[in-house]
Amino acid sequence: MKNYRNIFALVSLLSIVSFSCTRNEGEEVNVYTHRHYDADQQLFDAFTEETGIKVNVVSASADELIQKLELEGAGSPADVLFTVDAGRLHRAKEKNLLQPVTSEILETNIPSKFRSPEGLWFGLTYRARILAYHKERVNRDELDSYESLTNEMWKGRVLTRSSENIYNQSLLASLIVAHGEEAAEEWAAGLLENMARDPKGSDRDQVKAVASGEGDVAIVNSYYIGIMLNDPNEETVKAARQVEVFFPNQNDRGTHINVSGIGVTRHAPNRDNAIRLIEFLSEEKSQEVLANVNYEYPVNPRVAPSELLQSWGEFKADDINLSLLGENNSEAVMIFDKVGWN
Repeated sequence: MKNYRNIFALVSLLSIVSFSCTRNEGEEVNVYTHRHYDADQQLFDAFTEETGIKVNVVSASADELIQKLELEGAGSPADVLFTVDAGRLHRAKEKNLLQPVTSEILETNIPSKFRSPEGLWFGLTYRARILAYHKERVNRDELDSYESLTNEMWKGRVLTRSSENIYNQSLLASLIVAHGEEAAEEWAAGLLENMARDPKGSDRDQVKAVASGEGDVAIVNSYYIGIMLNDPNEETVKAARQVEVFFPNQNDRGTHINVSGIGVTRHAPNRDNAIRLIEFLSEEKSQEVLANVNYEYPVNPRVAPSELLQSWGEFKADDINLSLLGENNSEAVMIFDKVGWN
């Protein structure tokens, strides 16, 4: 509960602080978002309180929003697209749905690896693709890297979700960048051989399957562990408490990470307001709310992760520009299809 009180205090502070900037009564910004977190709406409300700019939200899946932008064309009311994973942001880029933005504020608040080289999108939080292993059935010293999960000792013990999931597609894309397509294909085939069951379900389901004994180690996004540990459902909390977090590849390139990112749409009718919103979300107070409510890592280097994430320790992250994940997405999908990872 202490963490939640801190979060609400941060949100309240954002809402009540007196700002010197000029308010813009009657203006608006239209957000197409795939994210479904309370923190986002709290920050949209705080942005309106600060600037007088009303935030209108349209929520749907990333694919639905991208298709909606395509169909609406130049008449689209959308000003920004807010979604998860660099792969999806790349899809929007490839379909020419985003426009470049130059902002000293964003360049200061967001390191270059978390934004498109062309200024088409900007990461606001990131998450690590970690290994969640059973405390009693796995010796931590046995774990090393994503690549090592193809070793014989892990046969019938690994859990992960479908290849249709963008998180796994981006993980494989990172392996393509690191090792080339041939080696990435060997890894995908080897991991498939070691799976405890057919790939299915969400990241939460993988953790629950480890807890129930279906497998011993799961590939999941880090923030799901935080969410599950703070879930109102006691069984969910119980499952999460049976696993520990391990950051792979600390002896070489680092753990694979990905972003929640945002970009200004190509035909944004309120372009200046859109940029102002993105800048607001990159600032320290907003980053603190995003990090603490959803257990994601803040991209702003001046903001610390939540206490829970700090308890897992610091880790070395893969340092590639995340735009490369989207650029190698189609190759990753073809490899998954080739090896039979459904």
